Amino acid sequence: MKRIIVACFGLLGATQLLSSCAEDYLDEDPKSLYTPQTVLVDSLGFEAAMAGLQSVVREQYTRSDEQGLLSVMQVGTDVAIPGQVQGVEVPYYNYTQLTSQDQGANVFWNQAYRMINNANQIIAGAATAPATLRQGYKDRISAEARFYRAYAYNFLATLWGDVPLITEPVTTARTDFARAPIAEVNELIINDLKTAIPSLLPASRVISGRIAKGAAQHLLGEVYLRTNQNALAEQVLKEVIDGGQYKLITARYGVKSNQPGDYFSDMFIIGNQRRNQGNTELIWGIEQQLLVPGATTSAQQRRVWVPAYYNVKGMALADSLGGRGLGRLRLSNWVDYRLYPKDESADMRNSKYNLKRRFYYNDPSQTATYGKRVTGLTGSDTIFYITPYTTKWNQFDPTDTFGFGTIKDITMMRLGETYLLLAEAQFRQGKLADAAASINVLRTRAKAAQVTASDITLNFILDERARELIGEEQRRITLVRTGTLVERTLRLNGASVTGLTANNLLLPIPQSEIDRNINGTLRQNTGY
Repeated sequence: MKRIIVACFGLLGATQLLSSCAEDYLDEDPKSLYTPQTVLVDSLGFEAAMAGLQSVVREQYTRSDEQGLLSVMQVGTDVAIPGQVQGVEVPYYNYTQLTSQDQGANVFWNQAYRMINNANQIIAGAATAPATLRQGYKDRISAEARFYRAYAYNFLATLWGDVPLITEPVTTARTDFARAPIAEVNELIINDLKTAIPSLLPASRVISGRIAKGAAQHLLGEVYLRTNQNALAEQVLKEVIDGGQYKLITARYGVKSNQPGDYFSDMFIIGNQRRNQGNTELIWGIEQQLLVPGATTSAQQRRVWVPAYYNVKGMALADSLGGRGLGRLRLSNWVDYRLYPKDESADMRNSKYNLKRRFYYNDPSQTATYGKRVTGLTGSDTIFYITPYTTKWNQFDPTDTFGFGTIKDITMMRLGETYLLLAEAQFRQGKLADAAASINVLRTRAKAAQVTASDITLNFILDERARELIGEEQRRITLVRTGTLVERTLRLNGASVTGLTANNLLLPIPQSEIDRNINGTLRQNTGY
């Protein structure tokens, strides 16, 4: 199958330039070229276009050009501090350097609008596709594209606030964009998801890697929370939980179930991550596959989360240690020492199979240290060489010990988070006992102590999100959405942060977008 990637680089990067000449012989009629007009006429064309859209979405959290980009979503929050710095992440813990020229904000902004333009092409194509294409199929492919458009706009609205609304494919160069009020952006997001949900299939009928109804419902619940529609959030999130399509993992399963481990760690093992591999908890995952063209990407997640332990004499690259990481971030002292109970075995999510805290020399050629625990290191070794880390991004390809390709799927949504969003919706309505019950479902699964209504605060829910979702959620987005970025970061991780103020709740509009928009007005966010 051919892959079609209809990409828009930022607001002003047109995907096609149509001729403005009047002569008929200059008019384009590209019957033999891959364009939306020639491709989006049958299911093969739409499937190719969807593969292209999925590729753009995959790049959001696997891009290699700025290796520290993923750290932007973690450092300068409550959960992480910088480790081995690449550069792009620096303004996100030293906020005095966060300006309108920032590369991280520029990349994420452009990536979101690429998703939107690709989705717009599919939505528009489905609306005008030939009658020979079944209406049910057109509705489903359009619904899937609407999900991605809603996802991208929710990303933009959360991090930037008012943003330009583009609901039709960009086919000519434009310099007249303006920021739409966030109420209009939210209306589009909610309408896209409510339109998509009836046409999306349940998870049991969806091809692996594609968007099911539950993903749109889960995202809609999050959007309702962000827009303070808490009763609606509770309703739609309960539909996901009670719909019979998803189930929390509570028993060992999969390719390493006969090896040491636990059922929480099983969800993040290659070969176990997908629904058709036994992961009944997965709602939306971005799939990657070794030896499949276009199905692997650069190894940024591992490079960010897994430390460079192999730089310590006596330590060798190993599958059990996560492969070759670079330690671009380090978990904060709050996560390391205060997030979990002192008894490390009390909460499965803090077990040695999920948070690696102890290291043992594993190089047999170093006989003096082999098998002994690594202790007594000082200096930089304790920042990104030997440091606690989540094992969720452990991955190792013995044919690629350098570790270029990412061969692990990206867990974007799972039922554990749905319960946490539900607890938040219940808390915001004053239903503290219900919120405690929702959280206790996860704590029972983790074999952690139960909580009561008196324990429930927004801070407790955000603590529980860190325990459950560290390494999965984009923490910056969560804290910005809940308005807690400044307070929690300064209180729990303030020693690693400089210059953080309320202005940093929103990111800067890329200056390059403002400069090119000569016939419109892209007002900059306050403080930049």
